[in-house]
Amino acid sequence: MIRSLLILLGVTSALIVLPATAQQADPVLSRHLDAVYQHWRHAMITRNFRKWEEHTASHRRAAIVNRIHSERRSVAPTLFNLPAPPPDNRALKLLDSKVKGTTANLIYFGPVDFGVGGRPPNNLLVLSFVKEGVRWKYDTADYVNLANLPDARRQLESGDYSHLAKREFFPGGTVEQPPVVLRAPVKYIAKTYVYCPGREVRVMVNGISRHLYQNTKESEVIIGGARDGLNEVQFTVSKLPGGEGSEPLAIRVYLMSQVAGVKPIKIFQYQVEEKGKVEPAGTKTFVVGPAELQRLRGQ
Repeated sequence: MIRSLLILLGVTSALIVLPATAQQADPVLSRHLDAVYQHWRHAMITRNFRKWEEHTASHRRAAIVNRIHSERRSVAPTLFNLPAPPPDNRALKLLDSKVKGTTANLIYFGPVDFGVGGRPPNNLLVLSFVKEGVRWKYDTADYVNLANLPDARRQLESGDYSHLAKREFFPGGTVEQPPVVLRAPVKYIAKTYVYCPGREVRVMVNGISRHLYQNTKESEVIIGGARDGLNEVQFTVSKLPGGEGSEPLAIRVYLMSQVAGVKPIKIFQYQVEEKGKVEPAGTKTFVVGPAELQRLRGQ
């Protein structure tokens, strides 16, 4: 439940390492950014789509709407259909604030509560913002679970904030706009699937949908879905530290039927058995034609 909530809120469970340095934000800006988050959170709780659009960074809005359209779902009902409200930062302590370019971060510490029950321990919540014109807007949040970093948790609880000097807590300075903005649901829902023990795999479908997998077995929705006719899959494969380079590998694309009881169609596969030779990069294709459409319809 937490995972589905985080995806729609633009929350991740681990911070992405970003380069460069940042300035500490002044207290006035920190209070303003905090207010922006409160307005955004209130829009989510009250299911106010217009206010959500007003207080959410444009690139984040596009990314969320793209994902919903790529699953052929309705935007507003899906956006607000959450198992729990966004976490309330008012119960947390603001430890630091940083600004770089048109981006800023507020770093909070305390019992981050996603409303799933129990008494949450002290963890980190990093709220990110983007300046568009003269206005700051909410972008995303990074929830940092310190369960595997007990020393860092103890340091923060004692008032030692040196852990926050790591580069991954700094804002990036700029944001990347989505390569496409979907205005309506896609025609065919499709997903990537990658099994890549010991490796990092990057996949791009139709020049639009980018996916990163590291030492995992996971699937993701393809932004833009599959198209009628020819579709393109590009991938790169590299060994991760600790990997042996002889592990098996699988990269697949599935078409998802919307007919009850019809299983997904494996329409593309690049697979290498254990100790097999893996291509470091490749461009492959698959076709969505009459035969595939019949199978999607269960015919």
